[in-house]
Amino acid sequence: MSEAARAHNTADDLGSLKQELLASVAAAKDAAALDNVRVHALGKKGRITELMKTLGALAPDIRKERGAALNVLKDEIATQIDAKQKQLAGAELQSRLEHERIDVTLAPRPAAEGRVHPISQTIDEIVSIFGSMGFTVAKGPDIESDEYNFTKLNIPADHPARDMQATFYLPQTGEHPTVLRTQTSPVQIRTMMKEKPPIRVIAPGRTYRCDYDMTHTPMFHQVEGLVIDETTHMGHLKGCLMDFLRAFFNIKDLPVRFRPSYFPFTEPSAEVDIGCSRKGGELKLGAGGDWLEILGCGMVHPNVLKNCGIDPEKYQGFAFGMGIERIAMLKYGIPDLRTFFEADQRWLKHYGFLPLDIPNLALKG
Repeated sequence: MSEAARAHNTADDLGSLKQELLASVAAAKDAAALDNVRVHALGKKGRITELMKTLGALAPDIRKERGAALNVLKDEIATQIDAKQKQLAGAELQSRLEHERIDVTLAPRPAAEGRVHPISQTIDEIVSIFGSMGFTVAKGPDIESDEYNFTKLNIPADHPARDMQATFYLPQTGEHPTVLRTQTSPVQIRTMMKEKPPIRVIAPGRTYRCDYDMTHTPMFHQVEGLVIDETTHMGHLKGCLMDFLRAFFNIKDLPVRFRPSYFPFTEPSAEVDIGCSRKGGELKLGAGGDWLEILGCGMVHPNVLKNCGIDPEKYQGFAFGMGIERIAMLKYGIPDLRTFFEADQRWLKHYGFLPLDIPNLALKG
């Protein structure tokens, strides 16, 4: 066969292969079928790849011509496959948009499983109420130095008040021993050392003590408040806490009383009780002739102000602290503190709050 005839037959063969492969690309209905066409044409054992392997046996001039023709064919098929792939992807997206369309005017689906934990809900309410009084939220680390957790709070190393708190001590790595904070009072210390009066903050957060029973757990939550300025006095403290307790428990005439007490970081100090009734063995908050201890408070001790670089001759203020679990248990009727941390879905379903239906005071106009 002459060279001209052989070249003519080669061109015819490649033309037929091109039409065959283009037809296969056009007929592919989905990505999987298109990938099969790609492998059949361009894979390691594909039609075009096999033809490429025969070039070495041809005469140099014919090899050059046929190689160029195969490269053109390879590029054309690859281009058509890419175009088809984009077409299929666009069609798939359009189909999904049509079938997965959501009517945004419909009512939201109910949150059947998820619940807001009572601790999270209670913290939100606390922040909302004190926020309306002008308090801001301050935060600090859970791992604290003995200096911030005790010493700067007017509790020296040999003070008996340290025995009042069962403390988790950690390996000492610096100048002072390290502890898991037993209260959020170190946040007050950090705030006073960093900011100048006037100061008005609350510090909600986790705290740690070596206790475990129905009313104590090794980890629990507290919120503490601090006000420092030139004019604040005990009357402001009483008014602030009475307003908070009545708003939180939603009892306008909730009886509140203050009893003299002792805390090393406040002077004078007081325990705060709220009125209740225990008739028939059932605890009910409000007027009833009985009292329930709820929190501790007092005027910030002058030594604490000095320790933080604040002049006690010019500034004074008050501080208070309460257990978040405790007031949550009272408000929502939860009998055992330990259940807050047992991750029982049944408990959370019973005591938790739906995200769109929670009694958050911040949402009330």
